[in-house]
Amino acid sequence: MAARGPGPQSAEDRLIARYFRPLANHPGAFGLSDDAATLTPPAGSDLVLTTDAIVGGVHFFANDPADLVAKKALRVNLSDLAAKGAKPAGFLLTLALPKTIGDAWLKVFAGGLAADAEAYACPLLGGDTVRTPGPVTISITAFGTVPQGTMVRRGGAKVGDRVLVTGTIGDAALGLVQRRVAGAVRRWKLDRAQRDHLAERYLVPQPRIAIAEALRVFANAAMDVSDGLAGDLGKLCAASGVAAAIEIAQVPLSEAARKAVTAERSRIQTVLTGGDDYEIVCTVAPERLTPVRTAAAAAGVPVSEIGVVVAGKGAPKFLDHTGKPLLLKRPSFSHF
Repeated sequence: MAARGPGPQSAEDRLIARYFRPLANHPGAFGLSDDAATLTPPAGSDLVLTTDAIVGGVHFFANDPADLVAKKALRVNLSDLAAKGAKPAGFLLTLALPKTIGDAWLKVFAGGLAADAEAYACPLLGGDTVRTPGPVTISITAFGTVPQGTMVRRGGAKVGDRVLVTGTIGDAALGLVQRRVAGAVRRWKLDRAQRDHLAERYLVPQPRIAIAEALRVFANAAMDVSDGLAGDLGKLCAASGVAAAIEIAQVPLSEAARKAVTAERSRIQTVLTGGDDYEIVCTVAPERLTPVRTAAAAAGVPVSEIGVVVAGKGAPKFLDHTGKPLLLKRPSFSHF
């Protein structure tokens, strides 16, 4: 994503200069005038790199507001940084745009991206813009920093650790269901505020950057919940060589999600295995629970203890109120 300076400019150059150069306020971005950028981490720090793409018709709808699409594209990457205990440092953006996308959409998109880049202190460093015959596709590579050797990995969970999650689980997946399945809102008996809550959770993730430092200091393992709690916790357990026992009754649900599950018991499967939560699941030694909870409370981030890490291998067991494991029809969302 490099816009030329004085002289003849292509349509792509003008697009970049108009909408994205104002976001590139990091000195290493060179005002998007070069083919690459530079990023120097603070002394004694490691760079943490992550990338995620969102695609129209898969991760958002064609009629979703462009500013919210931009925020989702950046925030799903910030969620990964938060789970690693990293402080945001900047990002690269690749936009694949169909001909149906014009200046009006781009102006709103760039405005949403600019607002979040400022809010999360994560400036645009560069990228690329291309045409596509397919839907809008947005790919972001985000960079963060941690003190050397302190990134929180998936593979550090230990037997006896408590399993914690931030926020509430299942809202985004239920928000997608209520948009796709006729009559769902009526069957669940949701009021307007509850419908809006589920819709917003699908559209606009809330990356838990505020507790990234606490996770880096106190968590043994962590990852963000993007493909469903059951599947992502399973990945964490597999990387750590352990298993986990989770009490379904302790999994935190919003009022809207609770009403949906009460009305349709099968929706507990959606809650546990649906994607797009962008909360954090982590494991913490018992003696470190208090400082984690204290830090989370100070940051205004809800944290719930939902189970324990146990010896063994295999998928985590999600136990009902009788202690019987719930048979999950699928472990998590998957594109393939």
